[in-house]
Amino acid sequence: MLNNPSKILTDREYASALSSFQHQLSTELAQLLELPDEQAIDVRWAKAMGTLRAYALRPAKRVRPALLLLGWAMAARAPLDAVPEEARRFAAALELLHTFMLIHDDVADRALTRRGGPALHHLLADHGDDLAIVLGDHLYSRAIEVMLTSGAPRATQATRYMLGICRHTAAGQYLDLDLARLPLGEVSLFQTLKVAQLKTAKYGFVAPLVAGAMLGGGGDELLSSLERVGRAAGMAFQLRDDVLGLYGNDQLTGKDGGADFFEGKRTFPVIAAWTRASAEGRERLEALWQSPTTRSLETLAQGRAEVELRGGRAATERVIERMTRAARKSLEALPADHGVRDVLDGLLTQMVRRTS
Repeated sequence: MLNNPSKILTDREYASALSSFQHQLSTELAQLLELPDEQAIDVRWAKAMGTLRAYALRPAKRVRPALLLLGWAMAARAPLDAVPEEARRFAAALELLHTFMLIHDDVADRALTRRGGPALHHLLADHGDDLAIVLGDHLYSRAIEVMLTSGAPRATQATRYMLGICRHTAAGQYLDLDLARLPLGEVSLFQTLKVAQLKTAKYGFVAPLVAGAMLGGGGDELLSSLERVGRAAGMAFQLRDDVLGLYGNDQLTGKDGGADFFEGKRTFPVIAAWTRASAEGRERLEALWQSPTTRSLETLAQGRAEVELRGGRAATERVIERMTRAARKSLEALPADHGVRDVLDGLLTQMVRRTS
């Protein structure tokens, strides 16, 4: 774990806490997706909702709702098993919101798989992209509906905060897609880090921790501390995702291996390699990443080798380590009551060091 010296929970207790949470969340999600007022709309809509429920309930890490409940427990200075039903309901709504974003991202990225199975737009028949976007919109509406009616104290404040973050996430997604059209030489390392901050660090780590602490009545000092932890850990997570997006095994990651290459993503490892390359190396990298028609398993292997050779992968690992140290330092300033910090510590470490 990141913070071993003051560790309170054993590894077994940590695993047990997360397992219990996962079970409760799956139950809550299933209940939120049972909508009696929609059952009589149309048989085709009922079938679509069945597909959506099966997709949303696929086994997953559920990192964001876990972080939200950890933020609540830290603010309330209470153990995880004391999290009230209202906060758990809000956390489940956050997972619905995240699923909505995954659906839209997969359509935009033309992804084939998600969480070990076909992406939603591939599960739907003709006009799969259009239908998936509509189902994503439905999940978005359901998520906000549940957040606002969760009954949690300060639910309106936390929902408004989450929606503000989602606007920034949309900006990050736009930049990510737009940068893919540019030559590598026109994309800076700063721009790739900005995308990582907007798309992942703020939305995936900072927002759930801070929103959870809001629900738990946390003060400004705690919110700021959690923001620092989430920002550093989230950046490390996204950079690890960039490495996996180029070098990952799709049997382990649950999504397409080398997907970032086939989508022409200008991620940190690629731009770091370009900045370190000779004129000849830059020309090779530009050729590999610029034309979608030349991307194949053979050119993927060439792209991986070029990024490795030019030091892009090693540079990314160094930044991951630096961000991990920053997260560790900020984490040490958080209260350690009831082992909640240990669970947060373990979860963040698992995410940053993951291979899938």
